[in-house]
Amino acid sequence: MTSLAVEPYIIPSADMGRENPLPVFRNPVQDISIDFEANNVPLEDRPGMGSQNGFRALPYKMQDGYNRQRISRSFSSLVLENEYLKVTVLPEVGGKVASIVYKPLQREILFHNPVFQPANLAIRNAWTAGGIEWNVSHLGHTFLTSSPVHAAKLTGPNGEPVIRLYAWERVKCFPYYIDLHLPDDSRFLYAHINLTNPHDHAMPMYWWTNIGAPEYPGGRVLSPGDTAYKGCTMRDCPVIDGVDQSYATNVNVSYDLFFRIPEGCRRWVALVDKDGRGMVHTSTDMLKSRKQFAWGMSSGGRRWNEYLSMPGLHYLEIQAGLCPTQMHTVPMPAGAQWCWTEAIGYMEMDADTAHSTDWQHAYNEAERILGEMLARESVDEFHANAKETASHAPDEVLSRGSGWGALECRRASLCSQECVITCATPFSYDEISNEQEPWLSLLENGHFPIIDPVCEPGSYMIQDSWRELLERSLERDDADNWLAWYHLGVMKMEAGDDQGAEQAWEKSNKLSQNAWSLRNLAVLAGRRGEAQKAIGLLESAWHAGPKIPALAIELGNSLVGADRWDDLESMLVNLPDDVKEHERIRLLRARAAVRSNRLDLAEQLLDWEFATIKEGEVSLTDIWFEVQARKLAQNAGVEVTDDLIERVRRDRVPPTLIDFRPSDGDEKYIPPQSAAEKK
Repeated sequence: MTSLAVEPYIIPSADMGRENPLPVFRNPVQDISIDFEANNVPLEDRPGMGSQNGFRALPYKMQDGYNRQRISRSFSSLVLENEYLKVTVLPEVGGKVASIVYKPLQREILFHNPVFQPANLAIRNAWTAGGIEWNVSHLGHTFLTSSPVHAAKLTGPNGEPVIRLYAWERVKCFPYYIDLHLPDDSRFLYAHINLTNPHDHAMPMYWWTNIGAPEYPGGRVLSPGDTAYKGCTMRDCPVIDGVDQSYATNVNVSYDLFFRIPEGCRRWVALVDKDGRGMVHTSTDMLKSRKQFAWGMSSGGRRWNEYLSMPGLHYLEIQAGLCPTQMHTVPMPAGAQWCWTEAIGYMEMDADTAHSTDWQHAYNEAERILGEMLARESVDEFHANAKETASHAPDEVLSRGSGWGALECRRASLCSQECVITCATPFSYDEISNEQEPWLSLLENGHFPIIDPVCEPGSYMIQDSWRELLERSLERDDADNWLAWYHLGVMKMEAGDDQGAEQAWEKSNKLSQNAWSLRNLAVLAGRRGEAQKAIGLLESAWHAGPKIPALAIELGNSLVGADRWDDLESMLVNLPDDVKEHERIRLLRARAAVRSNRLDLAEQLLDWEFATIKEGEVSLTDIWFEVQARKLAQNAGVEVTDDLIERVRRDRVPPTLIDFRPSDGDEKYIPPQSAAEKK
């Protein structure tokens, strides 16, 4: 019999810290340009490629306050268990499935990360490796990957308990939920996904289920595709540039492969170790694509694995998505409701066949075994039954996420609009917290509360309906509210109305000088190429206070970009002690030390385990290589040249602690577009 339990999940965990109060605005270029011909993209794969996936995060704030000091922390976990599988789910971490144990062998089939250690890989920065992650709405690791979602219990088709994970997605404003089924005697965990577009217009949709899996020595990924996209370029697979890249341990550089499964074929991907044992993931046909990602065998790739987990532990990812690649979106029609079903379980096959040099023979045999374990028709039948369950309200809420869904229900009610949120996702008024209170006040009282300008400005909204409410409140004669004007500016900027944003922030700052509006005016100036004006505005924001690290970092980086090193030195010397100790300030201090030839100090500042190094970022090794080149030049009495730096890059090995290079060899690294596009 299937059981469901709520259990403590105790794990060494880094502190998430506070969210960054500064808004990070969307990229004004919403489409990413791709050269279809140069990348060998077939006509059928071109629609939606690069469409509507420019970086955006608002109204969410960035989660960049975490550290690397881990202490024991207890999360709440939901445990589904039957005769064959034990499944552990973490509602506080985006609804991640942290573990699936195949009980007959006591074998973990996922990469079960033994620590909770955020790092800078998600849209909002903080991301943790391992388990199954549900990436929805927009390109990248999803907005709620390191945040709580709601979880509830409901009853499955045969009376068994089912876990429902659900949330209100605030960027595109829609509800979604995931029903996790583990029927009695099932060897597979099923996930029934349900997305709703509540709007009267189409919206660009994105979904990739991301499964962290062990990087087995000699392990192989199998999927029924003879071509794949590497980056944005279509290649024959699995042998690419003379290397069989279905083996993650064969490749030096970080890479991904998006297998092109032919129309009509079953959708699946498997990972097996050298003995032919591992896992398999399949789905109904709507989830059409499969992907393999690995960090590569370079020193930087190995460092990333252990940085995200523990020494000696390495992982890869197998993923499943709606579109041919993660550079695609698909238009979801107005009023549409989409659903599909996924299944994941233990798999084993003959080792010689699994590792055959005949790629088609290997994947055909894997598909035959999958068919014996779980027929394609059985998944379709389960999907039909799960659709019926999906329409039901939960029996009991087990864990609560944020109050934003409840606030949306309240807004629709008071504005006499039909609420797009159904009983399937039961957001409750009592979930509204301090985070939503200013917006609730605007809704119920027609007034946005005023606070002291040295206090953080609170949470953001970008919905048109909320902007209309805020504008209406500002039409009142007594609406000299600096904070309301500030938030209106944020809304207008995110909507592409730069002029309206500028006017709102100038009005806000005139009513009461505040760092928040001055900083945002600096962002506008920077986007217009007015670097010196931007620096002046950031300096004014800094002096207005509060003197928070986020402002100091932006000011320092702007001074570096403008080559104003003396001003940077002066700023660094005068920082408050708590700000001076921030790791990104430490990095600025290292840059300044190199510039003034204080090379030993620069190396000392680099001798640190930085927490927020971004995927694809090589700033630490760049500084280290320049230090080594300058030392060589000083000893030889010569100038530092690009050739000398290149020789150092080729001949010197940086300390492991700071080496996050995606490749330390000759192979070209193609960065994840979500990271590259944001730079």
